[in-house]
Amino acid sequence: MSIKNYTASSIISSSWVNNIQHKSRKTRFPFLSLKTIDLLRPIRNWLNNLNIQDPGIAHLICATVPTQCPFARDVKLLGYTILRIPPLCKLNPLYNEIVGLRFRAICYLADECGEDVSSYC
Repeated sequence: MSIKNYTASSIISSSWVNNIQHKSRKTRFPFLSLKTIDLLRPIRNWLNNLNIQDPGIAHLICATVPTQCPFARDVKLLGYTILRIPPLCKLNPLYNEIVGLRFRAICYLADECGEDVSSYC
């Protein structure tokens, strides 16, 4: 079993459990619930459905998308924290989709091309 298959099955099973938990919650006044409009849904769908078929594109994605959430900093003055800058991943609404794309690119390089991807981890 490859890494991609194992991780995909665990993601699917965890989302299935979350879906059941979400459906089990009942609202007292269902007519008052507000539906949110997701303006980024088309971009999310495009990123999630993007297939990696070219090793050059996969290397480019792995090189440009960072492995960790960048730029979490504490600004200190005389030993006291005066400002905390949050990680940029919390500010990016497409962060999960971009990290998923990077993961698919790494899996493509490792499983399909047989390349060593330890430099991207």
